Amino acid sequence: MAALIDLTLADIRTGLAKGEFTATELTSAYLGRMAECRDLKAYITEVPDQALAAAKEADLRWQAGTARPLEGVPLAVKDNFCTRGVPTTAASHILDGFVPPYESTVTQKLWNAGAILLGKANMDEFAMGSTSATSYYGAPKNPLRRPSDGAEVVPGGSSGGSAAAVAAKTCAAAIGSDTGGSIRQPASLCGVVGIKPTYGRCSRFGIVAYASSLDQAGPITRSVRDAAIMLNAICGHDPRDSTSVPMAVPDFEALLGKGVKGLRIGIPREYRVEGMPADVDRVWRDGIRRLEDAGAVVVDVSLPHTKYALAAYYIIAMAEASSNLARYDGLRFGLRVPGKTLDEMYARTRAEGFGAEVRRRILIGTFVLSAGYYDAYYAKAQKVRSLIRDDFLEAFKSVDALLVPTSPVSAFPFGEHSEDPVAMWLVDIYTITVNLAGLPAMSVPGGLADDGLPLGLQVIGKPFDEATVLEVGRVAQAG
Repeated sequence: MAALIDLTLADIRTGLAKGEFTATELTSAYLGRMAECRDLKAYITEVPDQALAAAKEADLRWQAGTARPLEGVPLAVKDNFCTRGVPTTAASHILDGFVPPYESTVTQKLWNAGAILLGKANMDEFAMGSTSATSYYGAPKNPLRRPSDGAEVVPGGSSGGSAAAVAAKTCAAAIGSDTGGSIRQPASLCGVVGIKPTYGRCSRFGIVAYASSLDQAGPITRSVRDAAIMLNAICGHDPRDSTSVPMAVPDFEALLGKGVKGLRIGIPREYRVEGMPADVDRVWRDGIRRLEDAGAVVVDVSLPHTKYALAAYYIIAMAEASSNLARYDGLRFGLRVPGKTLDEMYARTRAEGFGAEVRRRILIGTFVLSAGYYDAYYAKAQKVRSLIRDDFLEAFKSVDALLVPTSPVSAFPFGEHSEDPVAMWLVDIYTITVNLAGLPAMSVPGGLADDGLPLGLQVIGKPFDEATVLEVGRVAQAG
């Protein structure tokens, strides 16, 4: 039998059901692996005692025949999901000491399904970044190294700790959040699978908000089947979230395996941009060929407003961030830096509590929402957002899904691009349109870049058609 940490989530479920190992043995194996990999900084908070206690309860359920769908499966959770009794920091100094008295809906669904929390995964501060280097607790590392020189490389962001934890086999799967590619881009850079469901498919209740109209929870896993299993557990309507859609959730795992014969797969011409790296284009074409070999019909489509997406996304995201982060004032929870006056206390707390990237985004967001610039920036960006969504809906009249690259680059060394925030924002160029349109999308391993590191392929689907996204991804992936 393979080492316990090498098993996929699907294999773990089978092994536990057959009694080949116990949840306690499995959890202990992952805790040991976490200890071996602490230099990766994939976790901010570890909860080994809690995990082992939950594993013992899972073993009793397996023995009693009352096991639930994820009984005994050890997971990592991005540290912007509130977890009752476990510190939740969003990787920010300003949330020092915050221990939520309630549980996010997504994590509660996981615990109700029998899953076990191993720890809270590292991330970019308040999910703002593309490398996870803005974390107050230190940047997590990609478990992969650049083959040519052994250089340490970034895991992507903002769910970099979640992706690194899965790639390093310190958990069976992980939960992340995706605002502009924060699940898919680190999945691409770490060589794993990451899916962002349709906006409204998963509840946002209990997620520390960055940009409320863009944020969506989703899993990072080692296989497409594992992603389907995780989606089954976390999706569903939540009356506590006004954006949660009251729609039945299909059995995503049961729908896998139908193949893609006869499906029409769109290739947006606007995504084949001038200056695209040759290896990104090669991996993209390889994915197209795998789909064609499986019987899919590949057609060219147009998404004409794509060129405006980056500007529109950052205006909207930063505006919402400015509003959402106004609650962190030092009065109710987290960090408080005293001052002689109330205003001085506010200013000192926020100056010390927020990192440079968060402050940058708050300032830009406040600017675009100000009375003199609201119509020129924010209102116009929302109009562009509608045009981008209309582009996708028009394309989906003739195709079943789209296939595009996930990232324009493979994982790069720490410090590269760090002095140029705009260069970092450009890393999300292939993923942000999906969030603006509220669509489901998944990154799967597509092949290797010229430097030997993984590149992802991204499947974009129709609203609430995660089932097709999963199946196309399963066929399009390399290996």
